[in-house]
Amino acid sequence: MSEGDSNAKQRPDGRAADQLRAVNFKNNIAPYATGSTLIEWGDTRVICSATVEESVPRWMKMQNVEGGWLTAEYSMLPYSTLDRKSRDISRGKIDGRSQEIQRLIGRSMRAAVDMIQLGSRTIWIDCDVLQADGGTRTASITGGYVALSLALAKLQADGLLKCDPIISPVAAVSVGVVGGVPILDLPYVEDVAAEVDMNLVMNGEGEFIELQGTGEKNTFDDTELATMLAHGRKGIGELLDLQKAAIAEG
Repeated sequence: MSEGDSNAKQRPDGRAADQLRAVNFKNNIAPYATGSTLIEWGDTRVICSATVEESVPRWMKMQNVEGGWLTAEYSMLPYSTLDRKSRDISRGKIDGRSQEIQRLIGRSMRAAVDMIQLGSRTIWIDCDVLQADGGTRTASITGGYVALSLALAKLQADGLLKCDPIISPVAAVSVGVVGGVPILDLPYVEDVAAEVDMNLVMNGEGEFIELQGTGEKNTFDDTELATMLAHGRKGIGELLDLQKAAIAEG
């Protein structure tokens, strides 16, 4: 039995260690947004939208900061998990996890765009999780970039942007170690069992935007890290191709 076959049998869904779940995009899911897509990543589903406001935050005006701004909001709908998740508004504040994730999405999207070329406007990236089965933050980033690109293309088509402000595409994927085996793209059943959990955000140049790695139940060595990064790079490359195809469809 080959190593790939052995790794495949160790995973609940039969995937190889370095294999992504199926990823699909359904564009223009939110007609009132400037750009939007529904990303279906295995059993995780997230609506990602980009909405443009022709103004910038007050702090930019006060500090005379040139260019535009890009920010994000992230939420999990109450029915997105097996046990109902209370809405943030019912608690009177956003929970720490959601706040951390939306900041990550915002940082990732800003890395994709030249803010000066964006002009004096704000783009909101809203990511709403319809169904969660692991990887909601990576799906939000990967889908968020598609929604952003569609919005920017519309601004150019409408004559509001003279050129494309995209610096480089951005995608994200999870990796981890489960049962001593480094694997790519963890669904919930693997995520909760992971000894090591890591999220990679990278651009089309193969550069890291963010790397979040934690030894949840165990430490990890150089060899395991190198394997996780190799799996992650492979997955990011495939996601960038899928994004490109989705954006081309418009």
